Amino acid sequence: MKFAKQISIAATALTVSVASVTAHADATNPAVIKRMEAMKAIGGSMKTLSGMAKGEMDFDAAKANAAVATIAEKGMMVPALFEANEADPATEALPAIWENWDDFVKKTDNMVMAAKGVSEIADQGAIGAALGQIGGTCKACHDDYRKKK
Repeated sequence: MKFAKQISIAATALTVSVASVTAHADATNPAVIKRMEAMKAIGGSMKTLSGMAKGEMDFDAAKANAAVATIAEKGMMVPALFEANEADPATEALPAIWENWDDFVKKTDNMVMAAKGVSEIADQGAIGAALGQIGGTCKACHDDYRKKK
């Protein structure tokens, strides 16, 4: 049951991340494009982990660990990328980010810490725990700071 909940959280975060890919093509503001690229990398890493967990792709420890590392690396960049309240019609970032800046940064830090807290993924069974740790932090931030589809 716990593994199913972890997959569900990760699937929700992944669905939101994949839906944003189409918006990237319409962005023109370079600052917003950089933000979107970082978030796309995080979403792609979640997709890799989720795909392996669901058996949709073969387990590959190196790819799984690289995905977790990418989430941590790109996540550390997020506050700097969002610090300036840049506008673009294609952005999915809500004004609430800048209105609640400290909470946004805290939620970003939670994602980074969750990714950094993942022990090395040595087998497919460890992916569910990693998804559970990271996926919930993605959802928490998206719930408050990303436009709903």
